Formats: sequence, C-alpha cells, structure tokens
Amino acid sequence: MAKEKKERKRRYSLKGRTTMQGKNPHEKPNDFKGTVHNFALLFKPHRIRFAIVISASILSTIIGLFGPLFLGDIVDAIQAQVHAKLSGQPLVFTQINKVLIHLVIVYVISVIATYIQHFVMAGIVQKVVYDMREKINNKLSRLPLSYFDANTKGEILSKVTNDIDNIGNTLQNNLSQIITSLATIIGIIVMMFIINWRMTLLTLSVVPISITISVIIAKRSKKYFRRQWDCTGEINSHIEEMYSGHNIVKVFDHEEIAINEFDEMNDELYKVSKKAQFIAGLVMPLLDFLNNIGYVLISVVGGIYVLKQTLSLGSISSFITYSKLFTQPISNIGNVVNLLQSALASGERIFELLEADEEVEDCNECVLENAKGYISFENVNFSYSEDKPLIENLNLDVKPGQLIAIVGPTGAGKTTIVNLLMRFYEINSGKICVDGIDITKITRNNLRSVFGMVLQDTWLFKGTIIENLRYSKENATDDEIFEAAKSARANHFISTLPDGYNTMLEEDGANLSQGQRQLLTIARAILANPPILILDEATSSVDTRTEVLIQKAMSKLMEGRTSFVIAHRLSTIRDADVILVMNDGKIVEQGSHEQLLKKGGEYATLYKSQFSN
Repeated sequence: MAKEKKERKRRYSLKGRTTMQGKNPHEKPNDFKGTVHNFALLFKPHRIRFAIVISASILSTIIGLFGPLFLGDIVDAIQAQVHAKLSGQPLVFTQINKVLIHLVIVYVISVIATYIQHFVMAGIVQKVVYDMREKINNKLSRLPLSYFDANTKGEILSKVTNDIDNIGNTLQNNLSQIITSLATIIGIIVMMFIINWRMTLLTLSVVPISITISVIIAKRSKKYFRRQWDCTGEINSHIEEMYSGHNIVKVFDHEEIAINEFDEMNDELYKVSKKAQFIAGLVMPLLDFLNNIGYVLISVVGGIYVLKQTLSLGSISSFITYSKLFTQPISNIGNVVNLLQSALASGERIFELLEADEEVEDCNECVLENAKGYISFENVNFSYSEDKPLIENLNLDVKPGQLIAIVGPTGAGKTTIVNLLMRFYEINSGKICVDGIDITKITRNNLRSVFGMVLQDTWLFKGTIIENLRYSKENATDDEIFEAAKSARANHFISTLPDGYNTMLEEDGANLSQGQRQLLTIARAILANPPILILDEATSSVDTRTEVLIQKAMSKLMEGRTSFVIAHRLSTIRDADVILVMNDGKIVEQGSHEQLLKKGGEYATLYKSQFSN
C-alpha cells in the first residue's frame, strides 16, 4: 500500500511540468552577454542622468578620500605637539583645528554628493523597471495564442511580477554600489601611489586572487539563481491552477496530491535558493580573509618604514587607512557581482519573453468594409506541431447568410477552423478569404471586428454587469444594452439582482451561475451586432427551457448573417443550411440534416447515438 501511494505521488508530483519552453531546468544559462547588452539598451535613454550619478560618485569618492589624508595630518600635528611639550614649548592647536574644519567640510560635501547619487540612481532604476513592465504588457498583446498555450499563466505572471521586482530591488541596492566602489578603488590607488608606490604594489598583489575567486563563484551561483526563479514560476503556476480549479480538486479528493506537488516544488525551491545564497555568500568571507592577510602585511611593512624613518607616522596611518578602505570596495564588488546574478537570471527570463516570436506582422493592403459574410477555405493546411498534421487540404465555401454547423468527435479540428478564421493561428499553406479578400492582407483588428463570438468557456471581468456587456461596444447606449439582454433572455435574472445592471461581478463572474454567465456572453455578442457569428457550444451550460428561448433569440439574430455553430448536441443544428462533419482535420461529410441522415454515414451514426432509446 505504501509503495502504491509512493508511486502515485511520483506520477502526479511533477507531471507535465516544463521550464522555459522545454529547457532543461538545470541547464546553465548561456546568454550572459546578451542579457547584459539588453540591460544596457534599457539604460541608454538615461545616459545623461547616469552621467550625473557617475559624477556625483566620483566627487563623493574624491572628496571622501581626503579624509584619511587629513587624519594623517592630524596624527603628525599631534605628534609635533607631543615633541613640543617634551621640549618645554607651549601647545598650539591652530593646525589641528584647521585640519578638523577641513575634515568636516569634506565629509559634508561627500554626504551631499552621495545623496544625489542614490536619489538619481533610484529614479533611473525605477524608470527602467517601469519601461520593462510597459514592454512586457505591449509584448503580451502581440504574442500569438500558441505562446499562451505553451506557457502557463503562473509562469507568465511570475515573470511580470516576481522577476521584475527582483530586478528592481537588486539593481536599486547594488548598481550604485558598484559605481561607488569602482570610483573608490581608482581614487585610493592614486592616493596610495602618492604616499608610497612599493607598499601600493604590495596591496594590489591580492587583487588578481580576489577577482579570480569572484568570477569562479559568480559562474557557479548564476545557474542556481536562474533555477531559483524558474522554480518560483512553477510554484506560481501550480498555485494558480490549484486555486482556480479548487472545486475540481475537492470533488476528486486530490487535496493531498496537490499538497504533495506543492511540497516537492517548494522543497526544490528551498534547495536551489539555499545553494544560490550559500555559494554567493562565500565571496565575502574569502575576500575578507585575503584582505586581512594583506592588511597585516601592510602594517608590518609600514612599521618597518616608520622605524627607518622613511615615512612619517601620519603617512603610514593614512596608508593603512587607505589599504583598509581599498579592500572594502573590492569585497563589495565581489559580493555585488554575485547578487547581480539573481537580477541577470530574472533578466534572462524577461528578455526571453520579450524576444519570443510575435504574431505575423499585420498587412493593411486591403480593408474589409460592410462585410457580407462570404467565406472560403482554399487548400488550407495547418498543424500545431510539425510532426502532427491536423488539417489537410481543407476546402470550404460559405455563402452570405448561411448557417454552418460543424460537428465531429473531440480533436477533429472543429475549434481549429474558428481559430484559423480569426487568425489566432496562422495557416501553414493555402488561403482563407472573407468577401474574396485574403485575411492575411488585412489587419487583425479589421478582421476580428466583423466577428462576434460566444464560447463554451465564459469570460467576465470584475466590474458591473453593464460594464461587462458594454465590452463588445464601448459607445452602446443603455437602451441598446437592455434590448440585447432581453434578446438573450438575460434581462429577467438581471432585474432580480439587488443592484440590477449595476450589480458588481466577482472575478470571472463567480457570483453568478454558469448558465447566467453564458447568457451575459450571448447578450454581449448580440450587442456587438456583427455580420459574422461564431458560436462554440454557446448553449451548453444552460438548462433545456432556457436553451429553447436562446435558440429562438439566436435564430432571429442570425437572420441575414453568416454563422458558424460548433455543437455536440445535434438537436440544436437541425435547421443549419450546411452541416460539416469533421474527423482528423478533414470534412468527411457535408449536407443538410435530412441529406446526411439519408446518407447513413458518420453524422447518422452520431445522431442515432444521441437519440436512440
């Protein structure tokens, strides 16, 4: 029993999960240069403000570097006063006071410059993040339906929210620190060379080792940071699926399986996050160890120079301070570089989305006006994947005003025809025409404006009922909305609601029944008053009595309009002008209800299976 449970858990636990469109989840990212280049392009419009940040950083660094120099002067001044006291001369603090005043001025200017640097940098980073959100939002509207079929909602949402926030937070906290650290390193090297070039070379001897350690650790940590954000996307996807379908989960008693799936995903996220943080965290202690060794050597050599009176005590004091300051920005850069791996990993995911193939570019060679509804499919071929052809050599002529019913088993290609007609997918070969115009020669907006759709899966957004109905026609008057609702037989139940048409709907209309939601989507299509209708199991979620009423309303609506009806319940399509029977992407039978029954083929078999005793 335990073995059975373990096997069941294994089968369900990460079944079907994919990461980044089929990539190996543990694959090492290989587009480091491309990601950095893309970030550079985002920062390019802000180069003037970026120059201000660099200037403020350099000013802050240069001014701040005078601090240790002044401290050395204070040490020499105090030492001079000690000698004066020992020789019986009076103490004079003028020089010390003068140096202290200079020191205060230096640190005040440094603080102001640092504030300007961080303030401007914050504006740059937030604007870059803002632009990335804008680009993603615009990109999502240009992506083909196939992209959303291949990527889960949770994965896409994770990129839009988690990855963007990670980039903003990481860059905000660390980018300015890199600039400051680089400016500090250059300034300190100059100052140390001024004091003593031999001791400076001794200090610089640890730099190659520090850089080597940072690079090695950065390479190892990035793949774990990438996997960390992939796991975050997978968890978001799982949560979105489980909670949006929580009724199904409970009905089939899959709570434990869902919990086990989450636990495994969460455990994997914990492990990769722990590895990423552990490896990145090695930088600081290793660099500190090297820097402390260098600090000890400098102190010993400096002491020898003082004893030999090659350098003054104040100069050595300043140099030791500089050497200590020198190691700090190196350690900071090493640490920040590893932290930036997280931002680069998120950036790589974001740029993969931004660089995904878009819909074929619109062509506005022709304009479809006052569409009559003549539709033709000419030798159309289509497949969702190259190795599995679905529709082959499809030919179909639909006259204006005809009611075309499409029937067939699941997977026969019924809904695919609609997707191709609306250009949700592009055909592989052949031609589809509306009123004799190739649909690839007109814009998608122009094409889709002549269609009205009612799908089996209802879609309503959070808002009032009247706002949801007006979605299909923004300038619709209240009277037009009321008439459309009456035609769809939705007015009665809307009137019984406490706030009527101003009733606020929850997300996806969760506070209405499935049948009521379907009535609203039908009313929305009626309001649009399109010349061509597409009904994909539009009455499947309403009761029989309501279905009869809706059929009467739809019959009136479809008068004079070309209509496509996809139906499984054959009783709803008896009056269709033409019934297309599809199987394996091909039209295997075509004719009226009576003609197909007399033929005794697949349609007759389907019909008898539904109405036989």
